[in-house]
Amino acid sequence: MFRYILKRLQALVISLIIASLVIFAAVEVVPGDPASFMLGINAQEDTIMALREQLGLNVSLWERYFTWVTGMVQGDFGTSYTYRTPVSDMIAERMVISLPLALYALTLSTLIAFPAGIIAATRRGSVADVSVMGVTQLGVAIPNFWFAMLMVVVFAINLGWFSAGGFPGWDAGFFAAMKALTLPAIALALPQASILARVMRSSLLDTLSEDYIRTARAKGLTRRQALWRHALRNALIPVLTIIGLQFAFLLAGGIIIEKVFFLPGLGQLIFQAITQRDLIVVESVVMLLVFAVILVNFAVDLAYGIADPRLRRART
Repeated sequence: MFRYILKRLQALVISLIIASLVIFAAVEVVPGDPASFMLGINAQEDTIMALREQLGLNVSLWERYFTWVTGMVQGDFGTSYTYRTPVSDMIAERMVISLPLALYALTLSTLIAFPAGIIAATRRGSVADVSVMGVTQLGVAIPNFWFAMLMVVVFAINLGWFSAGGFPGWDAGFFAAMKALTLPAIALALPQASILARVMRSSLLDTLSEDYIRTARAKGLTRRQALWRHALRNALIPVLTIIGLQFAFLLAGGIIIEKVFFLPGLGQLIFQAITQRDLIVVESVVMLLVFAVILVNFAVDLAYGIADPRLRRART
């Protein structure tokens, strides 16, 4: 197991290095000068050059890259060109909204998808199976921002159960904050739950048709016992992959949802930084999100080894 974890860590470090190079190169080749953008079209050349020097834009790309990377390793993400505040502080302010929202949505998605996928797989061809597949198909087809606006109209405007948007802050209390995140979390979770339920059903159906399941049944296990003792654990491999990918999407993929509910999260921060040509913010936030994706994939790889020891032995 130790060698398996070590190899996964090596892959994680290599992936981070490659990702940092790609992100830095992609952002730096975007046309336009941040200093010129900040000062406007009527700015004098000497003023622009002075601002470039102040922002550290007049050094070579390699120097900027290594300064950026070494700073991130030490926890320093640089200073925003626009707001002249540490990027780490800006990320921390937005992360207290985006991270709970992503975890909330992922929890709802998993709690909905697992029972739905298991019911559909164990009752293949029944009314329950057809109903689950029909609902999940609808969930995949409906845009989440449209569903979000529909929930605002029904639950916020008509019924008054929730606020139409905004975030009161965690100082207002845990339940008040979670209540403000409930509608956005549901809007994010339902499309992801639909995808996860379909994957769960497909994977479980494939597992239930394996020879070892028939052997377990022949040895006297009931269908329910074979399902919970053998089939479900082995069917989790592709499901864990989807969960990992969904978490990365939910962490920053809810820009439109944040717009609908006026949530100042990471999605809003990236959008603002792009429009303001605040390159250091874009680079740092995107790199943080990539790190989250790679870290989640690392955790999923470890979960693979726990769920299926054959994979762990094959990679050691």
